[in-house]
Amino acid sequence: MPLLRKIVLFLVLTLLISAWSGVYAAPAPAAPQAKPVIDLPQINSGQSTESAGANQLLELSKVRWANHTEAVTGAAKLRLVMDVSGGPVEASGVVVATPTPRLVVTIKGTTPGKSVENINFDGKIAEKVTFDTSGQDTQVIVDLPVMLEDGDYRVFTLRSDAQANKPFRVVVDINKPAPVFDFSFTPGLKNKVIAIDPGHGGSDPGAIGPSGYQEKTATLAVAQNVKNLLEKAGARVIMTRQDDRDVYGPNATAVDELKARTTVADSRKADVFISIHANSFTDRAVGGTATYYYQKTRYDAMLARALQTGLIEAGKLQDRRANPANFYVIKRTRMPAALVELAFISNPDEEKLLSSPEFQQKMSLGIVRGLERFFDQAAKLN
Repeated sequence: MPLLRKIVLFLVLTLLISAWSGVYAAPAPAAPQAKPVIDLPQINSGQSTESAGANQLLELSKVRWANHTEAVTGAAKLRLVMDVSGGPVEASGVVVATPTPRLVVTIKGTTPGKSVENINFDGKIAEKVTFDTSGQDTQVIVDLPVMLEDGDYRVFTLRSDAQANKPFRVVVDINKPAPVFDFSFTPGLKNKVIAIDPGHGGSDPGAIGPSGYQEKTATLAVAQNVKNLLEKAGARVIMTRQDDRDVYGPNATAVDELKARTTVADSRKADVFISIHANSFTDRAVGGTATYYYQKTRYDAMLARALQTGLIEAGKLQDRRANPANFYVIKRTRMPAALVELAFISNPDEEKLLSSPEFQQKMSLGIVRGLERFFDQAAKLN
């Protein structure tokens, strides 16, 4: 009996365990199904399309221009209007001197339409307008006859006007440059009035070479040689200084001193102005000859290039070319002007040359020959 009871008890326990296990082994409720994968891209697709539209380049659809004269002041200006299809954009302008005087207007996020073409002008205010796409922006390049001051141009935008059927517009106003002296040059040096400016002087030694030689000494020596050579050729020479002194006065401000030099040339109605200097740099190995100009007349670059050629032929140093610059004395003189950097006084070898009377005479001859070359070239433009 005890055995039979054990067997029955075993069978009952086995059935109970199987039933209990069946409860936990039953399949779990199905997890909620994920949304179709296509749903997410559909949502993003709408956003991407909107973003792509924002990044698409807008079009300069039409360009118009007109010359305008102010009724009150009589000032003349050129107005350039560019329609932008699609919406507002940002525009800005900057005047650059190289390779020639230009107003560069950048219109962000745009490209010129097929109907937009380059424009040629008569050169009184502008010479031509070209449209160039660089990356995501359009550059409107206005070639100018002379350099502009900041107040001589304006770049602004006008909002679209649906009622008047006018799109968003970018407007560029360029004032006609102030009249300059009517230069009419003849060949040769005879009877020319030439202003020579020996750089620095007096309380301002200029750059100082490794052995202590001063720029103001070299510039005065070369200027005096140039004066003598020009006078022998029949020119009249005006010197801003003829000895070691400040032109305005001791310890003057930089602007007062520089203005005094330009005033000497302007008041005497010089044909050209030449400022003589020596260069300097932290690296003593750097050397060479350079000439600088500010294109305020159509002759400034021509003068600088002619002088640079003469100096390189005479001195045989590294040719650092004629370059545009914003130096006060060449910008503020009324006549064509150039600033020459004979050599690098910071270079020990060139410092020795600058202090040598033989080299000084060579560079003086180079300046005079450059001037003669300039007047011959300028006479052909009359």
